Amino acid sequence: MRLKLDENLPHDLATALRRDGHDVHTVVEEHLAGESDPVIVAAATDEGRILLTLDRGIGDLRRYPPGSHAGIVVLRAAAQDPHSILSLIQRLMRTHPLDELRSCVVVVEPRKVRIRRPDPDDPS
Repeated sequence: MRLKLDENLPHDLATALRRDGHDVHTVVEEHLAGESDPVIVAAATDEGRILLTLDRGIGDLRRYPPGSHAGIVVLRAAAQDPHSILSLIQRLMRTHPLDELRSCVVVVEPRKVRIRRPDPDDPS
């Protein structure tokens, strides 16, 4: 799966996801750290990558509605250490294949996953 990790995620996470076979780019490695949310979302979309972030604002459905990007996963871990975040992502991957989350907005919490899919009746 093609993923982009936001700058607020631990660097170790990219290493772990690559080890699991994912094609991972990071905002930091691409010298996009400090850029605005629209720039980050556009970069991920242009590359066809699902964006993983801790930034709740990127999960705003009014700003980034499902279908307007390659996919956004907002991680809401109880703690923000690499182990807790990787645990959330692994749980998501066990229950929801990432390729099925393309163009969706997903919020992953310790006890639940919320998925907002594009409206199939929306012609845009």
